[in-house]
Amino acid sequence: MENVQGRKDVGIWIRVSTEDQARGESPEHHEKRARYYAESKGWNIKEVYHLEAVSGKAVIEHPEAQKMLNHIKTGHISGLIFSKLARLARNTRELLEFADIFNQYGADLISLQESIDTSTPAGMLFYTIIAAMSQWERAEIASRVAASVGIRAKLGKPLGGQAPFGYQWKDRQLIPNPKEVPVAKLIYEYFIEHQRKKTVARILNEKGYRTRIGARFSDTTIDRLLNDPTAKGLHRLNYTKSLGSKKNWVYKPKEEWVALKVEPIVPADLWDKCHAILADQEKNRKPVKKALHLFTGFVFCECGGRMTVPSESNKYICHKCRNKIPMKDLEEIYQQQLKNFLFSPDEISDYLDRCDKVIKEKLALLQSMEDEKQKVEKEKAKVYKAYVDDEITVKTYGTQFRPLEERLEQINDRIPELQGEIDFLKIKYLSSEEVINEAKDLYSKWNDLTFEEKRRIIENITEKITIGKEDISIKLLSVLPPKTPSSNNPTVPPASSSPASPNSPQNGNATSFMRCQSAEIVLTAKKPVNPAFPKTVNTIGDHIRKHRLNLKMTQKQVSATIGATESSITGWENNWFKPHISFMPKIIEFLGYIPQPYNKLTTNIIEKIKQYRQIHGLTQEKFAELVGVDETTVAKWERGEHEPSKYMLSKLTNVINPI
Repeated sequence: MENVQGRKDVGIWIRVSTEDQARGESPEHHEKRARYYAESKGWNIKEVYHLEAVSGKAVIEHPEAQKMLNHIKTGHISGLIFSKLARLARNTRELLEFADIFNQYGADLISLQESIDTSTPAGMLFYTIIAAMSQWERAEIASRVAASVGIRAKLGKPLGGQAPFGYQWKDRQLIPNPKEVPVAKLIYEYFIEHQRKKTVARILNEKGYRTRIGARFSDTTIDRLLNDPTAKGLHRLNYTKSLGSKKNWVYKPKEEWVALKVEPIVPADLWDKCHAILADQEKNRKPVKKALHLFTGFVFCECGGRMTVPSESNKYICHKCRNKIPMKDLEEIYQQQLKNFLFSPDEISDYLDRCDKVIKEKLALLQSMEDEKQKVEKEKAKVYKAYVDDEITVKTYGTQFRPLEERLEQINDRIPELQGEIDFLKIKYLSSEEVINEAKDLYSKWNDLTFEEKRRIIENITEKITIGKEDISIKLLSVLPPKTPSSNNPTVPPASSSPASPNSPQNGNATSFMRCQSAEIVLTAKKPVNPAFPKTVNTIGDHIRKHRLNLKMTQKQVSATIGATESSITGWENNWFKPHISFMPKIIEFLGYIPQPYNKLTTNIIEKIKQYRQIHGLTQEKFAELVGVDETTVAKWERGEHEPSKYMLSKLTNVINPI
């Protein structure tokens, strides 16, 4: 879940044993460390769950754990940060259960000690391992339960679960619920009257009716109730099975279904009429057009606007400044830039070295702070011993002890801050290596991947693609945060401002290079010149596009010259439709010549009529007025149904010669 500012909402899990606290690992220390990590990620701390001095053998039933799980299920938070896996749960079974619940609701687990962050590609391996550990156990339980379901259903025994709306379980029997039956009947009556599920839901809500849990009715709820034959006295059992992922389910084979007769709450003919209407609506429903393109959501214009692919277009277009790039060209550039970077060992080594160097410097600084802490604590102990042994006065004790206490407080604040920075960098560093490995597979297998596979890999390795007027910038990832939590930290190297490597690969006339700022990967290439130049010129649209690109004009400029809309120019150039005959004079003027097939020599009078009309932008009606005949006569001439008379041939020759 993200809050209104678009930041991820997370919780912090604090469970520190008595022994840990004795070693100086206070709950406050763990909370600060987690908070600094969240700040580095740009996350919002929504909750802190305190389980100080609680045993890790069994925590899932603890009120704080139940509160946290409820927040995960309701979407109040979408991630949990804790210092290490043992702090979450020592019981393996409970750890698996936690992981299952988080995976089911799309939430992330972040363990700082083990450098696990399931919001990253590398961290997702954690879920894979957890799933492997528990797969056999779940399969065994599921097989035993599934084996008994069919038998229990055929015996008419309840299989568990909630009773359908309008019914209730009583003495292990499904009977009508007198409070819900009137509302259930209204659903069918309103649907027969209005034949719209949303309308039925709206009327019920306006009249104050609510579902069993007190929620407002929705069209999906109405659809589910209308399709359930229980209302007409036929309760289905053993007809679905869970896929075990986000509550998805599918129908079992019909031969496994079991029907149990119950008391109906609506007449069978009423239920059948409603079901027939639903079936007819489903049959006539048009399939929803899939709007997702390969780079949707990642492509931005240099002006800051998001670039999208309009309907019936093959380009990503910025609607603010009309900057555009063909989808095919962007995919080819993306592939080529990955090859240039991924198969350059020097570039990758340099990138990973930068990451490793920063982590080592942070670790060295942390060790220095730990040593400083021990030193100050020893000094405090010496001063205290001197005071106890009456070697110094109370005044001297206060003067010497207070600065040491203040220094220790500063160190205790700085240590978790540094640990938070290191946690962030370690996790991102591991993810970066995973991302690079995925990207290598991307290039080598790209042409064999399905659209969904391409899209999934792009989502894992791409942060942003920026389309400029002349350049294209592809940002793959950013290991370091834009700003370190401590502004006076001298250990973070400044961003590199060096130019492109002289060994950067070349691709035709489009020079590409890789730029690293701290640990960023930004691939840059020249935008193709005339990316859609027609290879063959066969249509009017081909002629227009070729001439426009030769003149380096935009479609908007051509539309102003010809007097057509910009979308018309796009349609002509893509051969979606032909120009209306009225535009032909302006098109010929723009081209400076008469394009084929209107410039071919012919002695056939009918062909000459067609050519004359096209060149001068005349419809059959306008041409008929010009030569003094009826419009249908011209149509019949051009269809070959009639031939002009000798008198009309003479008149036509005078009008159309020379063309």
